[in-house]
Amino acid sequence: MPDADPTSLPPRPARRPEARTHHGITVDDPYAWLRDAEDPETVPHLEAENAWTEAVTADQAELREQLFQEIKGRTQEDDRSVPVRDGAWWYHQRTEEGSSYAIHCRRADDGTGTAPVEGEGTEQVVLDPNQLAGEGEYLGLGVLDVSPDGDWLAYAVDREGDERHQLRFRDLRTGIEASETVPDVAYGFAWAADSTTCWYTVQDEASRPHRVLRHVVGTDPSLDDEVFREDDERFHLHVAPSRSGRVAVISAGSAITSESWLLDATEPESAPQLVAEREQGVEYSVAHHPSGLLVVSNHDGAEDFALWRAPLTGITVAPRSEWEALLPHRPGTRIAGVEAFAGHAIVHGRTDGLTALWLLDPATGEARPFPTDEAVGTIGPGANATFDTGTYRFSYSSMTTPPSVVDEDLATGERTVRKQLPVLGDFDAARYRSEREWATAEDGTRVPISLVWRPDALVDGEPAPCVLYGYGAYEASMDPWFSVARLSLLDRGVVFAIAHVRGGGELGRGWYEHGKFGEKANTFTDFVAAARHLVATGRTAPDRLAARGGSAGGLLMGAIANLAPELFRAVVAEVPFVDPLTTMLDPTLPLTVIEWEEWGDPLHDAEAYGWLAGYSPYENAVADVAYPAILATTGLNDPRVGYHEPAKWVARLRDLGHGAGPADDDRPVLLKVELGAGHGGPTGRYDAWRDEAFTLAFILTAIGATRPLP
Repeated sequence: MPDADPTSLPPRPARRPEARTHHGITVDDPYAWLRDAEDPETVPHLEAENAWTEAVTADQAELREQLFQEIKGRTQEDDRSVPVRDGAWWYHQRTEEGSSYAIHCRRADDGTGTAPVEGEGTEQVVLDPNQLAGEGEYLGLGVLDVSPDGDWLAYAVDREGDERHQLRFRDLRTGIEASETVPDVAYGFAWAADSTTCWYTVQDEASRPHRVLRHVVGTDPSLDDEVFREDDERFHLHVAPSRSGRVAVISAGSAITSESWLLDATEPESAPQLVAEREQGVEYSVAHHPSGLLVVSNHDGAEDFALWRAPLTGITVAPRSEWEALLPHRPGTRIAGVEAFAGHAIVHGRTDGLTALWLLDPATGEARPFPTDEAVGTIGPGANATFDTGTYRFSYSSMTTPPSVVDEDLATGERTVRKQLPVLGDFDAARYRSEREWATAEDGTRVPISLVWRPDALVDGEPAPCVLYGYGAYEASMDPWFSVARLSLLDRGVVFAIAHVRGGGELGRGWYEHGKFGEKANTFTDFVAAARHLVATGRTAPDRLAARGGSAGGLLMGAIANLAPELFRAVVAEVPFVDPLTTMLDPTLPLTVIEWEEWGDPLHDAEAYGWLAGYSPYENAVADVAYPAILATTGLNDPRVGYHEPAKWVARLRDLGHGAGPADDDRPVLLKVELGAGHGGPTGRYDAWRDEAFTLAFILTAIGATRPLP
């Protein structure tokens, strides 16, 4: 095993020739064998990587502990969420000092409809995950749903990080568990109105939710009826309740196509009814409203989506020709979803690159926006369980404003801040500044950058240390968010920036479309343009700039390390998708077929093969140029991005001479593996804080910003 000896060298896995041929091109992949976790050399190699990473970063141990204590010290460990009314109960979560997981609790409504004051009434613990988790064990909750009558809890537990959950039921009147356990459950779940029947989804061998089954609490799961089955491997299933309680919704979705079916929650044995037949490239989502079914869709060429109302008889939906447009398509205003309530609806979306909410009167189609106080911030839906209500709860935060829970009286517009995340210590939001700037990409496109920093930490004329974050896939938007851990960067004089690159959804559907398939390179060049902008404006310099991204953002990290290594001092690639060509060539891997509509199908399409081969970090790493210091992280049980991708990438980088030297190399290439976790890393909050402290210590050491400011 490696140790702190500066003359020792990093681990090198065996090279085993393995050729593959597609579209007349033969490639040798000497590290393909690392995909096999059962190979007797795989886990020992990953353990050796961990030992090497620990040895190389041993001098950061004191800084890691300091950062952990800073995060912990800013956190109110004994805390309680704002209660949410659902039926006859008020639900909340609370955390306790020393406990890793939030405890789920409730109190009975006293008949006034007013949230109980903390300490008043009898609190019932619905679920305490701390009792489920063993010491240091992984624990993920995939389902946590109380029946409509409040008597039964359904909860699904993942103990490996592979996202294959075991579904259980608990009688909340007695605390006694039902005898059955349902295996291989995915995330979707819905109760029927009778509070004993439910619907759930199960996964196939490729981790694709492909069946919806109906279960009655207290019966043998092996006898559960199949309600719906999806045989097209591009589509995955989800089932969810409606706020009205009258219907549940089965959704079948691929990357760019969807289809929904309605279930009658009052007659759970009835057959599902189709909303609208799937059409390639057409997506839609639905919400049940007394006036009909509200449908958000991009059909009829509505690139940024529009909102329709479909007439509804029972659960039978009128054909599209009879749908009424409530909010017609407006280019540049992305409609992302809708929440239905008894007397109104709330529309979620984006405009001018930022999140937005609108209050909609379905009777008139009139919509008014929810105003915000800051120029750059993030507004989004909160916890709203009650169908017939005149109050709407939403969340708001920015890069300088901790998340707030706000209730708005929809009749008067009066707002009440129910809670703002407490930040302990000497935190003062006024000490920090946040702005949005624009970089210019190679093709002239303007790319937004969100920044936050401490003005008193900057020295005029001197470049500051900087961390640039990016993602750029799946139309996911990296909206400005507040981070307690990030304060440890800002208080060391670091500028934190988010590059809102193409492939994401920040500027609408077109922003996404121009960052995928044959235009995927735009994601990478946009990020490089953002980095060059920060350098050109004097905010930072290449030897003080770190890049960070995870999952598909990890692909971005690998690509920019190849594309512009001279721009970055360090790169952190978390659970990175750095071997996309190999993964997309293998339809037996989890999610591969589903992902073809995001990345292309190189197995059957030579053009898609060329795209992926042209930017894959694993395929395109080069020698004879200095790379940044690199930290790659992964989880052995990750079902989304296999651990073997970063393991192979790190091995190839070392083959090319990057990070291949002794332990005192100031540009190491490191791999950190969670041997008992998955895509999201550690689940307990203390473990997650230590994990973040490790990453921040690596970054701060590389960019020379280890000391906090006075």
